[in-house]
Amino acid sequence: MDVTEVLLPGVGLRYEFTNHEGDRVGIVAGRAGDFELVVYAGGDPDEARPVVRLNSEEADTVAEILGAPRIAERFADLTKEVPGLQSGQAEVRAGSPYVGQPLGHTRARTRTGASILAIVRGKDVIASPGPDQVLRAGDVLVIIGTREGIAGVEQIVQG
Repeated sequence: MDVTEVLLPGVGLRYEFTNHEGDRVGIVAGRAGDFELVVYAGGDPDEARPVVRLNSEEADTVAEILGAPRIAERFADLTKEVPGLQSGQAEVRAGSPYVGQPLGHTRARTRTGASILAIVRGKDVIASPGPDQVLRAGDVLVIIGTREGIAGVEQIVQG
């Protein structure tokens, strides 16, 4: 899908795309951190009807709601396309030796060949965590790899 980006001097940025029904949809990202979802009334790119206005926290929530299922769907598609590749999860429990330690200290990928794609922390998702990301009790690691690799990461984080 083609998304165009337009600088709005003094306002922010407008992202535009055409949906499957042929409607032109825009998202105006304001300089103050606010967002507007708009639909264009006609052929005039300056004539838009606001559908909803969101502050930055609300926009993050909408992105999380819309993005999380798509991410899971894409992982599922990927595991179908690559034989032997699976996705899984491992919880960092309170007794883990890695609670309070950076993710890199687990050396999970080096030891198992599996990759940690995200950390789910309560309602937050930390996508593509770096090796300096500190693990907390209750974190759920989203893993992609072989069945053995995923089991290995689970064994590592559980001590």
